[in-house]
Amino acid sequence: MDPIAVIATKRDGGELSTTQIREIVAAYTAGDVAPEQMSSLLMAIVLNGMGRREIADWTAAMIDTGVRLDLDGLTTVDKHSTGGVGDKITLPLTPLVASYGLAVPQLSGRGLGHTGGTLDKLESIPGWRADLTIDEMTAQLRDVGAVICAATSDLAPADRKLYALRDVTGTVPAVPLLASSIMSKKIAEGTAALVLDVKVGSGAFLPAVDDARVLAATMVELGTDAGVDTRALLTDMSTPLGRSAGNAVEVAEAVEVLSGGGPSDVVELTLALAREMLDAGGLGDVDPVENVRNGRAMDVWRTMIAAQGGDPDAALPTPRHVHEVRAERDGVLVSLDALAVGHAAWRLGAGRSRPGESVSSAAGVRWHAGLGERVRAGQTLFTLHADDASRFDAALDSLAEAAVIGDVEPTRRPLVLDRILAAGL
Repeated sequence: MDPIAVIATKRDGGELSTTQIREIVAAYTAGDVAPEQMSSLLMAIVLNGMGRREIADWTAAMIDTGVRLDLDGLTTVDKHSTGGVGDKITLPLTPLVASYGLAVPQLSGRGLGHTGGTLDKLESIPGWRADLTIDEMTAQLRDVGAVICAATSDLAPADRKLYALRDVTGTVPAVPLLASSIMSKKIAEGTAALVLDVKVGSGAFLPAVDDARVLAATMVELGTDAGVDTRALLTDMSTPLGRSAGNAVEVAEAVEVLSGGGPSDVVELTLALAREMLDAGGLGDVDPVENVRNGRAMDVWRTMIAAQGGDPDAALPTPRHVHEVRAERDGVLVSLDALAVGHAAWRLGAGRSRPGESVSSAAGVRWHAGLGERVRAGQTLFTLHADDASRFDAALDSLAEAAVIGDVEPTRRPLVLDRILAAGL
């Protein structure tokens, strides 16, 4: 296998063969292709794209560098979000869907930059651990029905290595690479059905609706071709979800939702995704609201947290320092920029600049008004949480233009913008 020939083919706009793709992905994972060579190929893919067959081959090649989990005997359905600000949906959604008897193998990740990581949030719960063996994960799925944990190192290892390279070479937001990265792990984990939450807006990897729709359709095709019942929702991420972005603050908000309260947008999206997952699992005639009201979803949450060493009754971490930002005038909240809020939470210590950095469980941002709500001069708009007070200035810079207060209530776009199904459904 000649890596230069592979690079040249894609550089010149050609199609890579199945053999070329399989060999170069395997060779890079094994350390036989230099990072600078793979960087060149990744940039050529960003610039010249890939066809459906190439993306499917690239995904299969990444899967084949590791193991596939065997979850036979369980009715499994999973969910994946492309990442956003205040996106704590996995936390209430997983136990809610599992409370109806489905098995939810939620292999999640850590945050990087302005988007939060599910594992970072859950690690704010005292004692909770993300790293489970395959045997521990499958046993918990059988006993509890729900698990949220880190992917094991032998699950699509090529993706872990390729993502680290993409992150430092400006090649993350490309549909072929995003789609194959997400779907390689989801197909390898062995789930029978998958619901994708593809974010659109300033706080998403792909701010344009058309680009997000292409990504969603590509992932639905990849899943369907691999025998996974896959569907996607396009959801708004121009405004952050809920009323908080961070780690412990988002866990607290998720527990509110499971208790029957919580912000209306978090409740709406949790229920919309739950309905899709239940339908994919053969339970399209049930209403997920019921198991929130009767407490069954909360029971699964508590059992799931305890099974991974966490104490569901323990107090969550609180910040050493708090800073309030107040409204300068009366009016209506016209817009709240998701990207700006995400950057503020990151700069407060809730996120990381590079893989492996530690994060603060207590850091984050809370906002006290939603779109279209009236505010008064002097009212608290944001509360900033940090363990290091020196972080406030950078966070305040991020929030300087985040909230726009006007005189006319804004036109709101729906939270769920579109639904993407496999051809023929």
